[in-house]
Amino acid sequence: TWLEQHSQSLGLFVDGGFVRPVDRQTLRVTDSTGTALCSVICAKDEDVSACGVSASAGFKAWSELSAHRRAKVLLRLANTLQRYSQCMSELCVLSECPCSSSALVRLAHYYAGWAQLRDTLMPNWTPRGVVAIVVSADCQFYSIWLKVLPALAMGNAVIVVPGVKMAAPALLLAQVFMEAGLPAGVLNVLTGDCALVARVAQSIHTSYLTFCGSKQDGELLAKQLAGWGVPTSLSLSVSAVCPFIIFESADIDSAVDGVIEAAFKKNKDWQWVLCVQESMWDSVVGRLKLRMTGMKCVPLASEAHRSLVETAVQQAVQQGATLIQSCPPPSTGGLYPPTVLCGLAPPCSAVTTPPPGPLLPLLSFRSVVEGVTLGNHSPHGQAASIWTEDLTLALETARSLKVGSVWVNSHSVTDPSLPQSGRRDSGNCTDGGKEGLYQFLCPSLTPRMPRSTPRSVDYSAFGTAASTFMVPEGFDPSSVPRSCSQFIGGELCKADSGCIRVVSSPGGAVLAHCADGGRKDIRNAVEAALKVQPGWLRKSSAARAQSLYALADSLDKRRRDMAASIQAQTGISMDEANEEVELSISRLSDWAARCDKQSGVVPPLPQTGSAFLIPEALGVVGIVLPDTRPLLCLVSLLGAAVAMGNAVIMVPSEKHPLPAIDFIQVLQVSDIPGGVVSIITGGRDQLTQALANHSEIQAIWYWGSVE
Repeated sequence: TWLEQHSQSLGLFVDGGFVRPVDRQTLRVTDSTGTALCSVICAKDEDVSACGVSASAGFKAWSELSAHRRAKVLLRLANTLQRYSQCMSELCVLSECPCSSSALVRLAHYYAGWAQLRDTLMPNWTPRGVVAIVVSADCQFYSIWLKVLPALAMGNAVIVVPGVKMAAPALLLAQVFMEAGLPAGVLNVLTGDCALVARVAQSIHTSYLTFCGSKQDGELLAKQLAGWGVPTSLSLSVSAVCPFIIFESADIDSAVDGVIEAAFKKNKDWQWVLCVQESMWDSVVGRLKLRMTGMKCVPLASEAHRSLVETAVQQAVQQGATLIQSCPPPSTGGLYPPTVLCGLAPPCSAVTTPPPGPLLPLLSFRSVVEGVTLGNHSPHGQAASIWTEDLTLALETARSLKVGSVWVNSHSVTDPSLPQSGRRDSGNCTDGGKEGLYQFLCPSLTPRMPRSTPRSVDYSAFGTAASTFMVPEGFDPSSVPRSCSQFIGGELCKADSGCIRVVSSPGGAVLAHCADGGRKDIRNAVEAALKVQPGWLRKSSAARAQSLYALADSLDKRRRDMAASIQAQTGISMDEANEEVELSISRLSDWAARCDKQSGVVPPLPQTGSAFLIPEALGVVGIVLPDTRPLLCLVSLLGAAVAMGNAVIMVPSEKHPLPAIDFIQVLQVSDIPGGVVSIITGGRDQLTQALANHSEIQAIWYWGSVE
């Protein structure tokens, strides 16, 4: 009935109502059988501009409301949703993005609470402004709500750009919001083709963009937005490969029931790989055959997916896999029976990149360590399910798996209070929980990133030009007061290239020679960091705190030398240099004190069971330091990263490297393991490129050029 009210032709939702601009292309939306459901409009540049103006005005009105009034709107939304529950559910099913109405109501209630508490619990944070939320057609409809509701709760205006299949439910969502009392312009929906996303992101009104979809689409979007100065976060959960691990201490019947439910339902969130301990292999395979008997074929999204599934099965059989199928595959059509591929090797394409469909690769492992290694084989890092009745084994395995979420004796449990935060190739975004709110906020005292336009940069040559230095006429190298080395793996060393740089004072006097590091030095530092970072992370937070307190104490003992180094390098007065050293000692002590204060939490769940949220270190982090306050910036960023269990590779200021070089002596007498901190001097662009292109660097904290 709702579709008929719109004559099966849906417009855009801008400024609180539906609009149908003339002379616009349309896209057809079909259901699972290929029958036309409705059509949607392709927005043009003028539509994007009008939407941006409306959203900016809506943000002003929405953000000026009190937290209580914003919360009341979200509470009314929950009541309005209950009236529209059947319509919303049926429309989602027709659009092939099913979503439980009760889950949406739970989301609305949860974020109404955060809207009420924002000013009380987050007084030093402000909303970003106009937030663009892009969700691809192959995501779940729940993904839109998990981003729209927290963005609105924090006081932002929102522009939703849904995938074509999700357009109809998204437009109904906007109508429901308006009936709940949301001011006009606060929520807008634009539909269209792939080019629309870039136009919305590049609009001068857009302050932030968050995306949910596949890794390939996320990479394309990141390239399109490079240089525009739009903060972007990516949730790359679609088609993620997740391990389902069954240990010998598991309840086999429950585990097999769980994996069948997870792997063979029509609209599954991820692709699962079943890993079974060898001692349980025969029992698990026998129960799989028994449970799969008589299971019906699963509908595929398209005939093209049928071809992909058949190709993957043929390749698996050629590589020695045996099949467990509930029934023979039909000769034609978009149906395929649930299929288990037994005995595959981890490098097989059906394991690393399984096609969308009812396929379940089955691997074996001997020991617990081998099981964890197998679980970490996938590059996605989204989630894992482990099955065991040994609580110690469950907790140790959960901490060892490099994924964002681990379910013990369960799978796919979601709740708004539980953050979804993938690792590695699963993106850089956290959705859900209190942690998921901060992507939609800015610290009040932090200046906003200025908007820019892309520059033409030859990245093949960026950072590769040879370093050139102006050497005074008649310069005698032996007259240089000192020659400084790099600090890699706890040892002083020269640059692999053998090149050096001249360190000068503001007046031009030569203070020292320092190493001119390059790509090989970065590789050596990463290798050293990878060896020691897991051990540093396993240290207790109290032990890491003591190491940082000792580092601050060592800096205090060398305060006079460090002040002299700062004064000689930057030309500031001795009093200002002493003040910077004092602030640096205090800052290190601050981070030492925080080490054992960043604890996990136990969120309340609406269903049975327990959940633990545990903050985890990123791993190996690159830090490219700014030119200002060379010592204070170094210890502030070093302390923050190292206190949480990371290893760091630091590139000092190209202009003022001497304080960082002198800080190496402080590190040498500390008890921080060699390799946790490496300091490499040299050209900023060259070293940044080496850091950015190294696959083991998990994050970069960067100060430098626009390029």
